[in-house]
Formats: sequence, C-alpha cells, structure tokens
Amino acid sequence: MIGVIDTGTLAWIAVALPAASTVAIMLARRYRDVREGITMATSATTFVIVALLTLPVLLGDRPTVTLAIPIHGLPIKLTLEPLGMLFALVASLLWIVTSIYSIGYMRANNEEKQTRYYAFFAIAIASALGVAFAGNMFTLFIFYEALTISTYPLVTHHGTDEARRAGRTYLGLLLGTSIAFQLLAIVWTWVAADTLDFVPGGILEGHVGGAALIVLLLLYVYGIGKAALMPLHRWLPAAMVAPTPVSALLHAVAVVKAGVFTVLKVIIYIFGIDLLAQTSGSQILVWLAGTTIIVASLVALGQDNLKRRLAYSTVSQLSYVVLGAAILAPISVAGAAIHIAAHALGKITLFFVAGAIHTSAHKTLVSELDGIGRRMPWTMAAFTIGTLSMIGLPPTFGFISKWFMLEGALATEQFVPVAVIVLSTLLNAAYFLPIVYRAFFKAPPQGSPSHGEAPLPMTMALLATAGGTVLFFFAPGIPGILSFMAAGSIP
Repeated sequence: MIGVIDTGTLAWIAVALPAASTVAIMLARRYRDVREGITMATSATTFVIVALLTLPVLLGDRPTVTLAIPIHGLPIKLTLEPLGMLFALVASLLWIVTSIYSIGYMRANNEEKQTRYYAFFAIAIASALGVAFAGNMFTLFIFYEALTISTYPLVTHHGTDEARRAGRTYLGLLLGTSIAFQLLAIVWTWVAADTLDFVPGGILEGHVGGAALIVLLLLYVYGIGKAALMPLHRWLPAAMVAPTPVSALLHAVAVVKAGVFTVLKVIIYIFGIDLLAQTSGSQILVWLAGTTIIVASLVALGQDNLKRRLAYSTVSQLSYVVLGAAILAPISVAGAAIHIAAHALGKITLFFVAGAIHTSAHKTLVSELDGIGRRMPWTMAAFTIGTLSMIGLPPTFGFISKWFMLEGALATEQFVPVAVIVLSTLLNAAYFLPIVYRAFFKAPPQGSPSHGEAPLPMTMALLATAGGTVLFFFAPGIPGILSFMAAGSIP
C-alpha cells in the first residue's frame, strides 16, 4: 500500500493517466498554453507515480493487479518488477524532458497539427508504461501493438508523400513481424507451458528443448521488430522523416526501448538464463547481435544526414542490449538493462541537438556543421557528452553498461562479444568524433548567416539529458540497483 491507494491500483493509474489526458488535450486544442500545460502536468504526475511505485519493488514487493480476463487462463494484468520499473522510470522521466523540448520545437518551427501530436504522444507513453508493467506476455503483446499504432500518426505527422511512405514501412514491418512471428511464438509458448506469466528463471524448461527451443527463440527475437535487429531494421531510418521530438520518442523514450526491453523480458522470464545456457541459442543471438552492431556502425559512417547517422547508430546500439543478454552472465545481463537507460539519455541528447541545429541554423547535414560549436557552444557541448556515452567512454553512463558487458564476456571466456564491443567502440568514435571536430575546430564558412542557440526550452532539455548522462556515471543509483535485481544478482 502507498498511502490509501493500493500499489496495484496505482500502477493502473500510471498507465491510464496519460491515455486519459488525451481528452483534455484535444478539448484544449484552441488554447496552446492550456494544452501544453496539461501535457506538462500529466507527464510530471505520471513520473511521480512511477517513482512512488519504485520503492516497494526495491523492497522486494511484486504487486499485481488484474484488469480483465478475456480468455480463460490469460488475464490482462500488471505486475511490478525491477526490469519493468527501470523502463517505466526512463519513459516517464524522459516524457517530461521531451515535452519541454517539444514546446520550443513545435512553436519555433510552426508545426501543424500540434494538438494531435501531443495527444498521440501521450497515448504512446501510456502504451509504453503498459509494456513496462505487463504481468504476462499476453498483456505485453496488447500494449506493444498499441504502441505501434499510436506512433504511426506521429511518424506520418508532416503528411508528405515521403512521410506516408515511411509510415507504410513503419507499420508494415512492425505489425508484420509481431503478427507473423511474435504472436506465433506466444501461442506456441502458451500451448507448451500452459502459462504466459513472467517468472524468474523462465517457464519453458521441461516443455521445449533442442532445435525447437532455438526456433522459438528466433521467432521471438525477430517478432520483436522494435528491437531493430538486422535485416528488420528499415523502419527506423525511414521514420526519420518525422519531427525531431518524434525521433526522440522512437529512439529514446518508448519505441525501440520497448523492443529491447521485451527481448530482455523474454530471455529472463520466458526462457530463463539457465535453460538458454544449455543450448546454442545464446551463441546464435551473439552472432546476430554482433553482426547488427558492426554492419549498422559501418552504414552510419557513410551517412551525411545527421538524423540518419543517428538512426543507424541506434540500430547498432540497440543490439548491445541483445548482446549483453545473450552472454548470459548475470553481470552482462545487468549491463544490458543499464544500457536501456544509458542509451536513452545519450541518444535523446543527440536527437535534441539535431533538432536544435535544424531549428536555429537550418542545417541537417554533417558536412554543413563546420564551426557550429562556436555559435551554439552549449548545444554542441551537450552533443559531445552524448557522443562520449555512445562510444562508451567515461565520465558517461554508456561506459558503465559496456564495462559490465565486457566483464561478463571475459568472465565466461566469450571472446566474440569482446571483439564486437572493442571494434564497434572504434567505429562509434569514427562516425561521431568527426562531427565534434567539425563543430569546434573548423571555421564556419565565410558569409554564412549568423545564429545562436535554439529556443530556451530546447536548450534546457538537451542540457538536462546531457547532465543526466554524466550524473549517472558517478551515481548509477536506482537504475543500477534495478538492473542488478532484474539480472538476479540482488534478490
């Protein structure tokens, strides 16, 4: 119990509140200050609720609330556990920051359909929290699909032919993979284990084994298209046609994080680390994730469009989570969980910077960024911090997650992951550091128009996330504790 409200009920409120706020946002469509005030108040309240729910989970409580039982034996239910709390904290906290950023971005760029944008953003956050708190695979699948559908209008926000094409790719790949592969895997799991509940240690031991287990694992991994494992990654670069705050939602706040979060849930709570260690399934995952990390990094090297370079970086970075989980060492699994938060903070900073550059300097290409650090020093300082985190260098949060993955790989004498992490770190540096060099050490072109920092709300937001990236290096705190609890290292 938290105060007079049952913990399970409070979890349901956390999911329902953002969805319910869409009604108020739509009603306030003619009063932008009111509409944006509703968004800010709802995001802040949602984060407070999620933060309150974290304490009982840290103390070992696992509250559950059943919302409905549409199929006998398959309830729609919410259960609070460490990994879900980590994702919920990331999504709800970054909703506040993205809302602040959105106010500056949407106004400065005179974006149309702003009310629809804020409404669907809220629905997407509600869906992401439903994924985070899902008590079984059935519930997770429902909210997973709701997240895909609610973000489609955001991807196609501009309404251009390019946006509609991107939307078709987005919807086709994500719905296609989830229905063709993930749903099949869920049904198979239900028939084999007679349950879809998330249970520490997994539910499949003694029910599925051998080659069948590997096939089932691959159905899950490729059915979770939001994890962007190659070759099912095309939706992510295509969606870069959307406004920059939407890119932040896709890459940092909700969508791709829901993907790798689901992969972790499946590995830890459906298969179980011990069961996977008895098969070659984990090694197959190591090679698939490692290939995605390296190939996406190589593709990123050749991208001159800044947002596309960041998009392929995301494809690469997401597979670190899959790689860390596939190593199957408790510390590497904890590193994979930490990387969800570390990547979220670092990558949202980079996308915020891309939007700030577009808004203030009207530039979108890496080749156009000579000397921009002299005119936007705060913005490019934040970009430098985000870059260091993506590379995995101290003093940034990204160093912590990569360190734990390396430690797990070395402890279990798995040298392929070690090689992948080392090589990809060099590639990350190769496609990020030249941007920093251009910004601070090259002179701006002669005759280029003068400009300064982006509007204050945008600059405040990107500095906040950059600051968080450094802060959590020195004090991983609750994200670190929740990650180790999820990996089973802390009871």
